[in-house]
Amino acid sequence: MTNVVVVKRNNSIISVECDGHTGYGVEGEDVVCAALSSIVQTALLGLLQVVGVKVDFKVDDKKGYLKMSVPEDMDLRTRRECDIVLDTMLLGVADLNQGFSDFVNLEVK
Repeated sequence: MTNVVVVKRNNSIISVECDGHTGYGVEGEDVVCAALSSIVQTALLGLLQVVGVKVDFKVDDKKGYLKMSVPEDMDLRTRRECDIVLDTMLLGVADLNQGFSDFVNLEVK
């Protein structure tokens, strides 16, 4: 199972941590794990390359681990752009959690 922890402050996501492989299918053919990875990694790329925010992140593909944190000291426009990317990511993760709750656990703090 993959545990996803999303931390919010002032109604904005400030960090996301994904830990573990979903176990839905054989490694390399696990469509749930691939979907989750795509959603979260696309959000990370969006923050880095579209919004242009310096995100602190760590990835370990073998362990199925990704953690990212956005800076909290940004202007309102940049914060809003981060919110759009991260709130969209959360919708995708929540949808996977709803359909595959035995394989994706979601906690929003």
